[in-house]
Amino acid sequence: MRNRLVGTYVLLLFMVLVALEVPFAIALSNRETERVAADRLADATRFASLAAPALRSGELESLKDELRSYYTLYGIATMVVNQDQQVLSVYGAPVADFDTVARGALAGRQVSTPSTLWPWQSQRLIVAVPVSDGGAVLGSILLASPTGHGRRSVVVSWLALGIGGLLAVVACVVTAHWLAGWVLRPVTRLDAAAHEITAGDSAARVQPGLGPPELRRLSASFNEMADAMAESMERQRSFVAHASHQLRNPLTVLRLRIEDLGDSTDPDDHSALLAETDRFADVLDGLLALARAERGRPSVIAVDAAAVTRKRVEAWQPLADRRKIELVTAVPSGPLPACFVATGLDQALDALIDNALKFTPAGGRVEVAAGASDGGVLISVRDTGPGLTSSHLALATERFWRAPDAQNVDGAGLGLSIVTVLIEASGGRFTLEPADGGGLLARIWAPGEGTT
Repeated sequence: MRNRLVGTYVLLLFMVLVALEVPFAIALSNRETERVAADRLADATRFASLAAPALRSGELESLKDELRSYYTLYGIATMVVNQDQQVLSVYGAPVADFDTVARGALAGRQVSTPSTLWPWQSQRLIVAVPVSDGGAVLGSILLASPTGHGRRSVVVSWLALGIGGLLAVVACVVTAHWLAGWVLRPVTRLDAAAHEITAGDSAARVQPGLGPPELRRLSASFNEMADAMAESMERQRSFVAHASHQLRNPLTVLRLRIEDLGDSTDPDDHSALLAETDRFADVLDGLLALARAERGRPSVIAVDAAAVTRKRVEAWQPLADRRKIELVTAVPSGPLPACFVATGLDQALDALIDNALKFTPAGGRVEVAAGASDGGVLISVRDTGPGLTSSHLALATERFWRAPDAQNVDGAGLGLSIVTVLIEASGGRFTLEPADGGGLLARIWAPGEGTT
């Protein structure tokens, strides 16, 4: 945007310079032409006053001596033409087509050509004045002056004009850069702060007091809005965390009392009550995990993704065996350093493996793999369950969303939301897609150690 503003300023200045300097340059050329022509006409008029008695008496020697000395001293060619356009005297290169110029002088007018000296033209400046005696025109005097000096003067004037215009352009560019920077600095900072807040840095703000008054007010309003948003989000997270934490105490008491009622209630009702309290506890744990993961910008640590993956698979192996599901791993024996928030990979794998075991029928297979990829680590969990449709995949990471055919399956609909928050907080990517041959493929990519 700064370049566009500077370009606009320079274009406007260029148009103004062209509108001013082109007519001025033409005026300089005309002025130099008039100056040279006035000098030559003055000389020609003096020679005409000397030529009048010479032409009347026919004694031209003294006139020729004057013209010869003039040519020798100044290098300006001279011609004397009588009323019949006969050349009576020539010193220097004769004037081509002199009869055209002489005709105007014989008519009683002073003539000069060309009307303007242009630097790219090398023709001589020709002036002609009539030689009069008592009102009668006896002939004319022609002077053909070299124009090199005059054209050089025009070039020098044009160069000075061009240098002045160039300096004006440079000054305009410098001023425009400063002015555009002054105007756009708060806009640039606003853009950067908006991106930082979008990336998760809720403390990003715009430096106040920059730019014109309108943008200063905009910066102040942006900071006030960001403060209000940060405060609102913090209150929301604090409420979720506090509410989840406070609800666990009465939930624990409730579960203990339900357990004490085991002998006096129906076994099925007793089991259902215990299952509901467990489900309530899972919901609270999920809300706590989301609140912790979304709080500020947590720091990441380096972990051995291969070792963590093997440990989490081992922890879930008994449940897989009980459900008659084959739980296998494809993890290299060496370390796979990656960057995650604290316990982020553990929680993400627990949620994904739990989700895969829930929806994979007996006799199915869940495969957990890890390996290096794109400068980081790629971890995948593949199952042979029913999978999700493309429309359901877009909704799967929303909080409390459950697939229509999975309403009777244990869970709170927070597992994939927690995984998404944890992986994004770690600077990685989490994707879901249909697995080849059916089922669901969940992938976690995290940056390698030293690449964050």
